Amino acid sequence: MNQSSKQGIIYTALAYILWGFLPIYWKLVSQFPAGEILAHRILWSFVFMIAIVVVLRKWHPFIKECKVILKDKKKLTGISLASVIISINWLTYIWAVNNDHVIQASLGYYINPLVSILLGMIVLKETLTRRQLLSFILAAVGVINLTFSFGVFPWVSLLLAFSFGLYGLLKKTVDISAMFGLTIETMIITPIALIYLLFIQGSSFAVNTMFSGIGLLLFGAGIATAVPLLLFASGAKQIPLTMVGFLQYFAPTIMLILGVFVYDETFSQAHLISFGLIWIALIIFMGAAHRRPSRVQRGN
Repeated sequence: MNQSSKQGIIYTALAYILWGFLPIYWKLVSQFPAGEILAHRILWSFVFMIAIVVVLRKWHPFIKECKVILKDKKKLTGISLASVIISINWLTYIWAVNNDHVIQASLGYYINPLVSILLGMIVLKETLTRRQLLSFILAAVGVINLTFSFGVFPWVSLLLAFSFGLYGLLKKTVDISAMFGLTIETMIITPIALIYLLFIQGSSFAVNTMFSGIGLLLFGAGIATAVPLLLFASGAKQIPLTMVGFLQYFAPTIMLILGVFVYDETFSQAHLISFGLIWIALIIFMGAAHRRPSRVQRGN
C-alpha cells in the first residue's frame, strides 16, 4: 500500500469517526430547539466555508462556479433542492439525538446505502442484482420487525435514510466539488436561517449568548459540519470505492455504541434481531459491491 492510499484511509476513517461522535456535540447544545441549532449549523457552516474558500485562494473559481450554476437551470434546481433536503436531514438528525433516538439515527445510516441503490433503480433505471434484492428484503424485514415489536413505525430511521439518499441522487445532477458544494448549499439556505435566528423570541443569536460558552459551541457547529466533509473529500479520492464503503459503517456503529452505552437508550431483543438482519444485509451488499460499483455518500 502506497503513502497516498494510507493517507486516504486515515482521512476517510477520521471523517466517519467524527461523524459517528457528532451526537455528543448536539447533546451539548440540547437546551435549544432542534430548529434553532439547525439554523446555527447552516449559518456558521456557510461562514466557515467562505473563510476556507478565501484562505485557499479559491474565491475566483468559486464565483465562476456560481455563475455556471446560475446559467444552468437544471444545476440550479438540483443544488437548491439538495440544500433543502440536506437541511431536512440535519434537522431530523439533531432532533433524533436530542430526543433520545440515537439508536434510530444509527439504524437510518446503516440502511442508507441500500436506500441509495433502491433510488438509483427507481429513478435512474439501474439494474438490481440478486444479492442487492436479498439485501433489501432482509433490511425490510428488519424494519417491519421493529414496527410490529414496538407498535411504532421507525420514521426517524427511514426519513434519515431516504433524505440522505435523495440528497445523493440530487448531487448527481450537479458536478461540483465537495468544498464548493457545501458552500453553495449553505449559501442558498442561510438567508432563511438568519431571518429565523433574528426574529424568534429569546433567540440564542443575542450578543450575550453568542459570546458565552454555549455560543461558542453553536458557532462551532459550522466547523463540526465542515471539517469531516473536507477530510472525506480529501481521503475518499485516494482509495478504492469498496474501501470507502467499508469505512462508512464506522459512523453508525459509533452512534449505536453511544446510544446504548453512553445515553442508556433501550436496546431490546427486537432491536438485536432487526440490526442483525440489517448487518447481514450489509454484508451481502458489500459482497455485491466487489462485483459492481456502489454508491457511497458523505455523512452528517
